[in-house]
Amino acid sequence: MPGTVLYEREGRVATITYNRPEALNAINGELRADLNAAWVTFREDDEAWVAIVTGAGRAFSAGADLRDSARPVGTTHWETPSMNSLESGIEIWKPVIAAVNGYCLGFACTLVAACDFVIASERAEFGFPEVRIGVPTIQGAVRMPQKVGWQNAMELLLIGERVDAARAKEMGLVGKVVPHEQLMDEAKSLAARLCKSAPLAVRATKEVAWRGQQMPFVEAIRFGETMRRVAGATDDAKEGMAAAREKRAPVWKAQ
Repeated sequence: MPGTVLYEREGRVATITYNRPEALNAINGELRADLNAAWVTFREDDEAWVAIVTGAGRAFSAGADLRDSARPVGTTHWETPSMNSLESGIEIWKPVIAAVNGYCLGFACTLVAACDFVIASERAEFGFPEVRIGVPTIQGAVRMPQKVGWQNAMELLLIGERVDAARAKEMGLVGKVVPHEQLMDEAKSLAARLCKSAPLAVRATKEVAWRGQQMPFVEAIRFGETMRRVAGATDDAKEGMAAAREKRAPVWKAQ
């Protein structure tokens, strides 16, 4: 019997799918544990270079399942800092694409803010409804100002209303809005383009980009130069230079 989250890999691209369509992919304790496990699987899967995360049925995810009284494994509250989910900061330096096919609310919206690329169906809707039921948003409140700017973040977090895909793109939460039927094709096309880049160089660049935001400028540059030396010593770096000299496409091995 399929689990509440599916992990499927085709070539170098892994697809992680919220899989409770009968509940609009609402996040209960089981789904939370399965989703966290899927991210760890992707991080440790040497054959997977890019991930696409999406939802089964007509929702990406409606957020926390309010009917579920179970706590997430290893935590006391949904928002307890744990570094065990993409929302809470698990370190995954491989590129992640969100393919948002419908409702994307609460925790799911926070997850989307943690993705590197966001492609939305024209049917998608985004929001943080927590304040409308008397609950503060924590992880979303930390992520959204950096992602979409202060006023856009406050619109999402404090008003609690959903916004459509066009407004989400205007805010900067979404990179591209496409017809619903084209959503996964667009995501897979982007994943294929990402796979043309040297995977270790991509991961090093993403890590420098993220950590650099937390550091003073000079320290960030020093860290980046260290990462450049590490990546430059790999077989892929040698292959990239050889391919450029020989005017051919490189064959990456992530080594």
